[in-house]
Amino acid sequence: MALRVVEWSTGTVGRHAIAGIDARPELELVGVWVSNPDKAGRDAGQLAGLGRELGVRATTDRDALLALKPDCIVHTAMTDDRIFDAVEDLIFFLEHGVNVVSSGPVILQYPRGVLPDDVVERIRSAGVRGGASLHVNGIDPGFANDVLPLAMTSLSQRINQVRCVEIADYSTYDQAMTMTELFGFGGALDQTPFLLQPGVLSLGWGSVVRQIAAGLGLTLDEPLVERHERLPAEEDFDTVCCHIAEGTAAALRFEVIGTVGGEEKVVLEHVTRTAPGQAPDWPRPTRGDGCYRVEVTGQPSMTVDLHHHGEHGDHNDSGMIMTAMRLVNAVEAVVAAEPGIVTALDLPPVTGRGLAG
Repeated sequence: MALRVVEWSTGTVGRHAIAGIDARPELELVGVWVSNPDKAGRDAGQLAGLGRELGVRATTDRDALLALKPDCIVHTAMTDDRIFDAVEDLIFFLEHGVNVVSSGPVILQYPRGVLPDDVVERIRSAGVRGGASLHVNGIDPGFANDVLPLAMTSLSQRINQVRCVEIADYSTYDQAMTMTELFGFGGALDQTPFLLQPGVLSLGWGSVVRQIAAGLGLTLDEPLVERHERLPAEEDFDTVCCHIAEGTAAALRFEVIGTVGGEEKVVLEHVTRTAPGQAPDWPRPTRGDGCYRVEVTGQPSMTVDLHHHGEHGDHNDSGMIMTAMRLVNAVEAVVAAEPGIVTALDLPPVTGRGLAG
């Protein structure tokens, strides 16, 4: 019998998740939650842009969706600007016995050492009481910097450092709040955006560093180290969602670093441009506009570039698809997992079984 699934939100990732749920023979879409009342009553297939109806109408009624007794919620709502409210939502689902796979808050990808112990325990306990599991993942934070690098280390004889890098041109990334308020693109260089406030990078990506360290059996120095560099725009230009004026912030490179005895052992790095040709001295993909790169230095030293693009060639579109499908394809494993918080270290291999037919 197929697992009953509710999709929570129909933004960019949510639309791809609906398509993915519909494609999986082991899953049945039974409900869709929307925050916008104008979307209520519309068919899920229409909201996902599938060109056909799925017979499932969207609603703003949370209780009505829980009354459907879903096995799992695929939660893809924006959480960057409401982290702790989102945590409360996830606890509510767990307490009502519903498993959840979620794209955020990314802090929950591996919350140990990132969130206070009492908060982690409250989430875990909610899952135990409800007999439900929570798994937060995606592509980054997610597969590109948990399963992929740890799988590569299985080939190692000696590991000096693991470095995970996102290299991307965000000019087609259609998330205005993220681009302007979080990253500070288009803002004055003497102003510090939210992302670069002390400790915020470690909140956002510290889970990545700590999970890799846990997978390698490392005890990290505290606190994690943060570094960043910003470059100005050389001329006025527009991205898909915001204007960037000459002299304002246009490129960002940052690192979150886990050290052991002062030695950099696990590094999460982002290289973010908003137009081609920026920051020529920073790391670049070997082809295309973006990639996820994993470098394991040691014996042997290894580098893997994960290149991706959608059917129409855009890497930001494919990044959203990968985030959605990492969640959708994990539903069965998360439903079968022990109650509580489930990380990539706890799951069996997750594949696209059923999608190649």
